[in-house]
Amino acid sequence: MSPEPILPSSFTVGAIPAPGVMAVDWEERVNFDRLRAYRLARVREALERSELGALLLFDMNNIRYLTATHIGEWARDKAARYALITRTGDPILWDFGSAAKNHRLHAPWFPEDSWRSGMVGLRGSVPPEAGLFVGAVGEVVSVLREHGVADMPVGLDLAELPMVLELRDQGVEVRDGQQTMLDAREIKNQDEVMLLATAASMVDAAYHLIFEEMKPGVRESDLVAEVNRLLYALGSEHVEGINAVGGERGNPHPHDFSDRLLRPGDSVYFDILHAYNGYRTCYYRTLNVGRATSAQRDAYKRARDWLDAAIEAVKPGVTTDQIARLWPTAEELGFPNEMEAFALQFGHGLGMNLHERPIISRLVSLDSPMELKEGMVFALETWAPSADGYSAARIEEEVVVTSDSAKVITLFPAEELVVANAY
Repeated sequence: MSPEPILPSSFTVGAIPAPGVMAVDWEERVNFDRLRAYRLARVREALERSELGALLLFDMNNIRYLTATHIGEWARDKAARYALITRTGDPILWDFGSAAKNHRLHAPWFPEDSWRSGMVGLRGSVPPEAGLFVGAVGEVVSVLREHGVADMPVGLDLAELPMVLELRDQGVEVRDGQQTMLDAREIKNQDEVMLLATAASMVDAAYHLIFEEMKPGVRESDLVAEVNRLLYALGSEHVEGINAVGGERGNPHPHDFSDRLLRPGDSVYFDILHAYNGYRTCYYRTLNVGRATSAQRDAYKRARDWLDAAIEAVKPGVTTDQIARLWPTAEELGFPNEMEAFALQFGHGLGMNLHERPIISRLVSLDSPMELKEGMVFALETWAPSADGYSAARIEEEVVVTSDSAKVITLFPAEELVVANAY
């Protein structure tokens, strides 16, 4: 059984640690052996609670959570790597070519036989007629038989369609395994929380850079480039994306950046998404260029009030519908329905994926609420349009659910609208 998923008392009475990106001998920081053991135990427990005999995983986040391996972001959309865990055996990873040999040399936490080479279709580049799917499924079925679970369903998270069809052709009952993995991943241990807080600390620095650089003539894309450079210099392994939305682009939210020049008086909101040791950020801030109007400040205050109300409500036992009801309806924001306003008033779990449990939204939470638990980490984000008809404010905080409240780990100032290079 895994350790009780309760955060150490130091996490609940003081600041959440973000101890730095280096390992040192003079301070207890992230304990990677403990992290690997915790994650494996969580998967085993989730599998045991399910009706599945095994999990077959193609999702890079699930593979990393289970096996603690990573071969670069280039592999994320290839659907080439896959891992299998049964109720009784060690995980087996079929990895891309020579990566398997590398794991045998440098990843001693599983037996050498856990690391195998394998490949299927590379998103159709290798046609099914080449027989790679047939061979891969044959190996999987052999392991299922060896471990005595061949007659039980197999949970699959995502895969190329020929893989799904071949599993069925070889007699494997395929079910949804993503929900089982999300069950496993929803409660973070202290090492995961430290990694998430460290990732957020890098974005703190990125927002200070933005604050210093925002001035007329700078493009949104210029700031995106500078933030990418800084994050990689600080130790980020992947910058997933950066939104930079200024001036008349603010309403409706386009979820992107452009080459637009910043102008005096612009409200500009940013979202910085990156990963440190696999753990991600989603971290919005709104800053103004030089000055701010009363309409812009009012929009910011409304967004902040909605956000603060949500944070204040967070504690174990609260359900997601209780938080979603604190936020305005789609119609109040100027949209015809909740689907069109989705993610403007939003909460989502953070971990190895950008969107984990819980999801908090009027679209889904009112009818399908989820209970908040100690050890969950999630982002809460709000958006408010300005009365000028084009500006908008967007704010987001990442929070850790402790024994009795939420602790914020996104620390760049956001209590009031920040004006950069004020005139």
